[in-house]
Amino acid sequence: MKRVPLKQKVLKENDRIAAELRARFREQGTLALNLMSSPGSGKTSLLEQTLSHMPKDMRAAVLTGDIATENDAERLRRVGSATQITTGGSCHLDAKMVERGLENQGGGPLDILFIENVGNLVCPAGFDLGEYAKVVILSVTEGDDKPLKYPTMFVRADVMILNKIDLLPHVPCDADKVIENAHRIHPGLDVIRTSCLTGQGIDEWIAWLQGRLREVRSRQAR
Repeated sequence: MKRVPLKQKVLKENDRIAAELRARFREQGTLALNLMSSPGSGKTSLLEQTLSHMPKDMRAAVLTGDIATENDAERLRRVGSATQITTGGSCHLDAKMVERGLENQGGGPLDILFIENVGNLVCPAGFDLGEYAKVVILSVTEGDDKPLKYPTMFVRADVMILNKIDLLPHVPCDADKVIENAHRIHPGLDVIRTSCLTGQGIDEWIAWLQGRLREVRSRQAR
């Protein structure tokens, strides 16, 4: 009897569901983004700022993943639509969790769907969620070498958000070195420097989102 490794079977099923989600997002003209980072990088704070600063006519929602609690979703509901996905121990979201999260989210088609993955720079990089783009968020408090230590995450990312730059005077981090290391792993990677405390870079991030949404709508039209 032929044996198929469990991991291969899991990934195959995940990719099948992810392909269905991608087709669904494409048909609806939804920009789906997979946000990944270490714990404490500021994903939720960035999403709070994003939802607060987006144009009023733009429909957006968040699926936020965590091992336990609904704390992030409760924070985000103060500024927009958010649905919690509790993984019960899994260190990443998978396509099936996203599919179920969308069922619980309800409502009509979205302009942008933010998928806030579990805080982890390893496992989430290996699972397709049907997203249009992957966003890696890196806090300056994490040091210069994270792109070199976790290359798969940065190779697969479409944009890197270098967050908490207001702390640069107080931490041993060289922002230019972080970006240099990221470009060693992924030449041409888009980089946006942000501070959720001062608001620096948020407008640039919103502009990046609007550009990707135009790409999605252009593909939908074709």
